[in-house]
Amino acid sequence: MDDELDPREKDRARRRDRDADAERRDLMRPGMGKVFKQILDRQAREAIEPGAAEGSSGRSTGARRRR
Repeated sequence: MDDELDPREKDRARRRDRDADAERRDLMRPGMGKVFKQILDRQAREAIEPGAAEGSSGRSTGARRRR
């Protein structure tokens, strides 16, 4: 089937496939395993204790919430 396409169409198809696969490749970058584990941990924590993760993003913004 590829033999039927002209070179410009082959290039377009290759770019389209590469762009469609970009998100999966992005998750394979070094350090993304940690992000994936954080997501899984938060989902597990919320499943055990609904609302446990509300109001806390896990990041320090430097501002404290007053109660």
